[in-house]
Amino acid sequence: MSLTIEPNIMSLTIAPLKKEIYNKAISLGVTKITLRFSGGNDEGCLDVEVQPWNLELANEVQAWAWDVYDYNGAGDGSDYGDDITYDLVNKKATAQEWYTARQEGEEYEESLDVSK
Repeated sequence: MSLTIEPNIMSLTIAPLKKEIYNKAISLGVTKITLRFSGGNDEGCLDVEVQPWNLELANEVQAWAWDVYDYNGAGDGSDYGDDITYDLVNKKATAQEWYTARQEGEEYEESLDVSK
């Protein structure tokens, strides 16, 4: 199996998909496997999506992903994450990072009231 790794600007390097997982996914007719890592509050989380859905394969992928990716979720409380998709049809792997950012709304002013 050979996957083309598309350029990315994220902190994670895309790990090669384990051969046993790839073969099992192909035999089940799976077309995509997506790993959605998230963190920000010192606890890493991982959501696995398999298309079409197969719980047994998703659990196997999740166990493998925790072994090969060093993702701890450390942060200042702001949500962030990394998504990795293995496209089994086109034999490509893509990665994208995401994060939340503060966006300030319109400011307004009132007279200051002081209570008794």
